[in-house]
Amino acid sequence: MVATFDTPPRTAWSPKRAARTSTCRTPAGTGRQAPAAAGAIAEQPELVHDYTWASHTVAVLTDGSAVLGLGNIGPQASLPVMEGKAVLFKQFGAVDAVPVALATTDVDEIVETVARLAPSFGGINLEDISAPRCFEIERRLQERLDIPVFHDDQHGTAIVTLAALRNAARLTGRDLADLRAVISGAGAAGVAIAKILTEAGIGDIAVADRTGIIHRGRTDLTDVKRDLAENTNRAGLAGTLQDALAGADVFIGVSGGTVPETAVATMAKGAFIFAMANPTPEIHPDIARGYAAVVATGRSDYPNQINNVLAFPGIFAGALRVRASRITPGMKLAAADALASVVADELRPDHIIPSPFDPRVAPAVAEAVATAARLEGVTRR
Repeated sequence: MVATFDTPPRTAWSPKRAARTSTCRTPAGTGRQAPAAAGAIAEQPELVHDYTWASHTVAVLTDGSAVLGLGNIGPQASLPVMEGKAVLFKQFGAVDAVPVALATTDVDEIVETVARLAPSFGGINLEDISAPRCFEIERRLQERLDIPVFHDDQHGTAIVTLAALRNAARLTGRDLADLRAVISGAGAAGVAIAKILTEAGIGDIAVADRTGIIHRGRTDLTDVKRDLAENTNRAGLAGTLQDALAGADVFIGVSGGTVPETAVATMAKGAFIFAMANPTPEIHPDIARGYAAVVATGRSDYPNQINNVLAFPGIFAGALRVRASRITPGMKLAAADALASVVADELRPDHIIPSPFDPRVAPAVAEAVATAARLEGVTRR
């Protein structure tokens, strides 16, 4: 519904007075006048998306506890990073975003604060919150709110990784089901990557943390890692990351550690190496190329950059377009498929993922996300 507003004659205009005293006419032919914008929203809360910024505005929210490459630097120091993220939302997805840095790392306080802020926004993008707290914060907010809550460090990374892996497999004539992957790192990104690859049908995955391979026999696992143990590593591998790499088809690094060349040399012929730690990859790309058919990193100065900006602007643009109440696993898979398809006819070993500056990316992802949301029945428009 498109509304027009008439302010009373000969009255000095101000936004506050206009919202309080103006009348709002519904489209011609309805034969009635609606209350002012504030009154209309009071009667029909969903109109907030028609009359305010909520339908196109996201909160980019952090506690500054896990800023990429900088660690726990606190809310004030994290604010420039959140401002940069807001610029990326606008530039690549035409989505307005507001940076919000919270002066607390307490899970209960963060959840309560975000829930109280939520009526002002159409979505919540959680950013740079350390694991394992990030998992609980996201889960509780998703349960409590009826707008998309998306932790980009988890799902943005996972979506782009899956898209790149799909194209690497396509380029070399393989299916995901044929591949055994090893993930170094069981934090936010590692857990989400393992989940989305499992949902996409990967052959098998072994995830390694600082202690070694995560498996059912370990007694030191958190709830999140225990869930990983139940749903990955069907081969029952134990031991170290290097042990898992022997014969593996895929290495995915999201840990910031280093992997020796001798371990890389034991991987299967034609392997894929995604060394995504930033700024220092787990394996130097020049070394990796000696053993792998496809190499990707998190850096912009090497080919095949796994960059979250390929995902989050389009994901939120699509979700906001249809007023999705949440972002489902199916919407994430659709985003990955759409991203991979952008360059599906242009594949080379050094070009398995689009450039962040490819203008096709955000529209393709947004359309796929919106379509998936409609199919899953989580839309309100």
